[in-house]
Amino acid sequence: MAYTATPSTQTYSLSKILAAPFVAFANFCVTVAESNSRMQQVQALQKLSDAELAERGLTRDTIVRFVFRDHMHI
Repeated sequence: MAYTATPSTQTYSLSKILAAPFVAFANFCVTVAESNSRMQQVQALQKLSDAELAERGLTRDTIVRFVFRDHMHI
């Protein structure tokens, strides 16, 4: 059996270094949004089958509108 070792060096480009704070902020915003209880409710409803949604009087197109109905005033 042969073993190989391939050394790798990390090279950081200037664009990646400058973009890093913005990427971190975007990841933070996604984490905050996903931890929101309303988003968790949307995700739970999206996991239901179409028949289960129909029993609740919903379709896939109306899930977000249903969950955020008191905020969006739609």
